Amino acid sequence: MSEHRATIRWNRGVAQFSYETYSRDHSWEFDNGVRLEASATQEFRGTPERVDPEEAYVAAISSCHMLTFLAIAAHRKWIVDSYTDSAIGYLEKNAEGKLAVTRVILQPDVRFDARNLPSADEIAKVHRLAHKECFIANSVHTDISVEIQ
Repeated sequence: MSEHRATIRWNRGVAQFSYETYSRDHSWEFDNGVRLEASATQEFRGTPERVDPEEAYVAAISSCHMLTFLAIAAHRKWIVDSYTDSAIGYLEKNAEGKLAVTRVILQPDVRFDARNLPSADEIAKVHRLAHKECFIANSVHTDISVEIQ
């Protein structure tokens, strides 16, 4: 239905190329001209001031869930004032003993306009539906849970 492209750029620079010395810093470039400075996670010799793939993965899951939730809420005529999610991803060994982001916990805090306030049960139902319909959640094997705030 659609294509999504990213260009990843890395150059050795002047550093000697060994596991201990090569730079993990690189850039992500997207079709719209947006460029992000990325690196490995700090635990794997990355630069902590840059985005790492694991946190980008968690952000993509959270963002997709939020966008799906907002679409469903809009169709239901709910007025969402704000949505904040402090998502957490866990890099740990999977069943095969390989490192993987095995779990992501979404913790959405959604605020609604008081004129058409949905019940807690309705909100939980829409979070379940958003998870079921989220493109990213449908694309991964990570266990994703939603803890409503």
